[in-house]
Amino acid sequence: MDNNEYTVKLKVDLKRERRKDLFLALISGIMFALAFPPLPFFPLLFAALIPYFIIIEKRKSLASINRITYFTFFIYTIISGYWVGSWQPEADVFLMIAGSALLFFNPILFLIPSSLYYFAFKSFGRKTALLFFPLFWVTSEYLYSVTDIKFPWLTAGHSLSYFNSFIQIADIIGSFGIGIVVVYINVLFYLSYKKYIAEFKISKCLYIGLLLLIVPIIYGVLRTNKSDSKDFTVIVGVVQPNFNPWQKWEAGNLSDQLELYLSLSINEIKNGAEVIIWPETALPVYLLGGGYENIVQRIHSFCDTNNVSLLTGMPHANFYFDSTKAPKDAKKTASGTYYTSYNSILLFQPGRKDVPMYGKMQLVPFGEKVPFVEDLPLLGDLIKWGVGISSWNEGTEQKVFEIFHDNKSFKVAGLVCFESIYPRFISDFVNNGAELIVVVTNDSWYGDSSGPYQHKEISVLRAIENRRTVVRSANGGISCVIDKFGNTLIETEMYTRTSFTYEAELNSEITFYTKTANILPVLSLMVSLFVMFAFTINKLKKKAK
Repeated sequence: MDNNEYTVKLKVDLKRERRKDLFLALISGIMFALAFPPLPFFPLLFAALIPYFIIIEKRKSLASINRITYFTFFIYTIISGYWVGSWQPEADVFLMIAGSALLFFNPILFLIPSSLYYFAFKSFGRKTALLFFPLFWVTSEYLYSVTDIKFPWLTAGHSLSYFNSFIQIADIIGSFGIGIVVVYINVLFYLSYKKYIAEFKISKCLYIGLLLLIVPIIYGVLRTNKSDSKDFTVIVGVVQPNFNPWQKWEAGNLSDQLELYLSLSINEIKNGAEVIIWPETALPVYLLGGGYENIVQRIHSFCDTNNVSLLTGMPHANFYFDSTKAPKDAKKTASGTYYTSYNSILLFQPGRKDVPMYGKMQLVPFGEKVPFVEDLPLLGDLIKWGVGISSWNEGTEQKVFEIFHDNKSFKVAGLVCFESIYPRFISDFVNNGAELIVVVTNDSWYGDSSGPYQHKEISVLRAIENRRTVVRSANGGISCVIDKFGNTLIETEMYTRTSFTYEAELNSEITFYTKTANILPVLSLMVSLFVMFAFTINKLKKKAK
């Protein structure tokens, strides 16, 4: 074979190898996506990384590893997160642009574990790098949950809400820990596959991987079969009004909206409801900001007359006519008045005129807050939703509501929509005494897509991690009650105007996870920093020679 023939053959072989790698990456991305709710193929998650590992094990440069990583998880993101731009007929153009940008940005986060893998194999070898990979993976998930551009939605732990017996161990290790276990199973199955291909032998890695799969299932079965009496309960009435999320922000229909809420609530009071829950931004006005005294009085009268408490999502604003008393993040109106506005939850109670308020603290990047707007205020003027909600202020206190009914009281964590995807954030509410978790949301922005179903399933992990009942009230669905074992006890359909009553368990148990929520993410971060340090030292040593 002459040089020209050899060169042609080499090019053909390289092209064939690239196509094979792209195919394997495509398979890996698709397997990940099919394992994520609302699709029911969660068993694929335990082998989804094997095709990906086959590719990166052959690659020597950081750039080549990261290119195939980006492609793999771009496929995953597109299939699982296609809905983030809304794509509804009435959707705001900016929301579509921001959603599209997220689809391209999200795969970048997966370059963190792939880069750390490269640093590790350069410092310690391929096998050690693979054994560290699950910790690198959770490092990236954790970092994605603490930055100003945060969307820790498509995490490995959130993929397994349908595998109820397996995820019960979340009360010990949380969803981040489940992610570590899942990725370790993938690593061990890959190593056993690799040994079988090379030597036609069954590796002990296969047995360890199966053990990691079976032990959580055994724990889950034992945990859920344990007899457990419900000593304390509260009857909750959940209202799902199914308003068009775009049109309800138009002025002129406030009284009609309130009348519908009260009518649906009365139905549930007849069924024994002690607490009524309305969804996120139930009325599209700053209800307590002045000018709506009649509406406020009607709500107070409703609670007094029916001896019922009302927990409702509601916009809220504080106005500062003295600029020296305004906080640093206050905004300025055209008239020169300063104000702060919050996507909040209000609590109305019978016989009380004070209205406790919680302001949402975890804001949706671009949707509710422009990232880094404090440092670059110009961004706040450039980027705004058509519905005018892209500039909420961040709440400052993780307030736990104490609700009094007759001769008893109980404590509730009120979460607004997106906040339910943050494991540690919710465990802080439980550590502060919350006996029940309530999520008010408005998933109708995204239509009858995968988004609302994924959001509902993510709450399954929050219920198990903290062993708390989760009650969701959604504007257009999905409203539901999830018990402390992650079982959905009752749920509504999308785009239905309805309400229901359910007896929800109150629980004061503090799980191991609730007490130690950050241990595994921080441990993973420390290992990742150690690997980066080792890689840097090795680089410096080579340069010094």
